[in-house]
Amino acid sequence: MEKRTDWYEHPAYYEAIFGTDTVREVDFLEALSARHGTGGSLWLEPACGAGRLVAEAAKRGKKVVGYDISDAMLAHSRKRLTPAQRRRVKLSQSRMEEFFVPSLEGKVDVAHNLVSTFRYLDSEAAALAHLKGTRRLLKPDGLYVLGFHLTDYARTAPEHERWVGRVGEDAVVCNTHEGLPERRARRSPMRNRLRVTGPGKDWLIETTWNFRTYSGPQAQKLFRDAGLDVVAVYDFDYDLAAPVARGSLRLDRVFVLKPSKGSTRRRAATGARKKARAKKA
Repeated sequence: MEKRTDWYEHPAYYEAIFGTDTVREVDFLEALSARHGTGGSLWLEPACGAGRLVAEAAKRGKKVVGYDISDAMLAHSRKRLTPAQRRRVKLSQSRMEEFFVPSLEGKVDVAHNLVSTFRYLDSEAAALAHLKGTRRLLKPDGLYVLGFHLTDYARTAPEHERWVGRVGEDAVVCNTHEGLPERRARRSPMRNRLRVTGPGKDWLIETTWNFRTYSGPQAQKLFRDAGLDVVAVYDFDYDLAAPVARGSLRLDRVFVLKPSKGSTRRRAATGARKKARAKKA
């Protein structure tokens, strides 16, 4: 058995596990935008990974901006796009807390990050910088659809999930382990093991990291501080007819966020001052 590290260096195997809901996820995003947002066609995907949602959105005629920190993931994303899709897609390398394109300010209809990547941001400052930067890119009625698991600080046992997939002749088994949350440090230790077996291949790809933890109130406070209102909450079933009920014990959440009216007014006032200064100059 050959041991390797960092599942993000192996996009095809990563996607074999997490790429099974692509069509359903984009259907859900389109429905959310029609119900709660603008219904517009300029989409942004922070941490776009292997590009499955980028490609599906472009296939449906969206103009898509995506970014990721991983060279391997971005290369995989570009490779999968058809020539027609490439004309509608712009991909770049960036960290989530640093991405900002002035030409996009106030123009994005839908931003989305659905699979808990947000929890990689390991401090309140980094999470807040990401949310504020994304909010600035949204139209006043644009949406940021953000999915991640809340934390049960009272749990006393580790959590384990297992998935199985295939890439050609290779079988892929994924085991993810989340240790006990550390309330004071606001983190949970994570370990993922991808076992890949096939003709002439037997790999164990092990990746470890810490996820930032959020209770419901901690998440709500962060959104308020970032100037974002929660307009709806769903779970990972992606069922528009079944929003999360108040008091639900489910921890998988998809928050539908929109710039607060106060942040929108401040942005409009700033834009007016910039135009006035430009005229004087």
